Amino acid sequence: MTNPFEDGPHLPPRKPSLGARLRAAFLTGLVVVAPIGLTAYVIWTVIGWVDGWVLTFVPQAYHPDALINRLLGYTDPLDQIHINLRGAGVIIFLLFTVVVGWIAKGLVGRSLIRWAERLVDRTPIVRSIYNGLKQIAETVFSQSDTSFDKACLVEYPRRGIWAIGFVSTNAKGEIAKRTPSDEVMLSVFVPTTPNPTSGFLLFFPEHDVVILDMSVEDAAKLVISAGLVYPNSKDPTQPVSH
Repeated sequence: MTNPFEDGPHLPPRKPSLGARLRAAFLTGLVVVAPIGLTAYVIWTVIGWVDGWVLTFVPQAYHPDALINRLLGYTDPLDQIHINLRGAGVIIFLLFTVVVGWIAKGLVGRSLIRWAERLVDRTPIVRSIYNGLKQIAETVFSQSDTSFDKACLVEYPRRGIWAIGFVSTNAKGEIAKRTPSDEVMLSVFVPTTPNPTSGFLLFFPEHDVVILDMSVEDAAKLVISAGLVYPNSKDPTQPVSH
């Protein structure tokens, strides 16, 4: 009599069907191709945007396709070739920026900039726009210690809920004087997901800020990915070993 509790005959595992293998191969390829394709698309789009903006200020006779046609001797419009030389505007912009920066470092350039800024300060609306953009540019592109220093955890928007933040500096000036705490106050930028360029500037007592071991770049990846990409993928409970 057959024992109903006995194991049945061991059957070999079923091989996945052709459709399942194709689907798995497609998903694997998508993981590899999608980041590369999206990165190339973004770079290509940004270069095209810069080209379209810069080349509008360049006379048509000096556009890349016009120069190539003159070099090849194609004077008849019917014989001319049209080439979309992507990146020409970026090169022009970089050269122009280097020349402007080189001139601005000189005595004459500094005098012209001061004269232009005094002229802008007399224009109400332009003054506000220019000063705001100038302050942002100086903050972003400054080579001094003005970037985010450390990643941290803070309880926000209420106790018991934690958010990732970036410590910028110690609170200074009126902010430091007006806060009732005698402790050092830290300026913390709490970004939003998935766009970390927007967020909230908050001031916390130093003891309320938990400094993380992860780098600012790793914390930014965690914010952008909405918690899907952790710095240490093998063991997210441990910090990355640098």
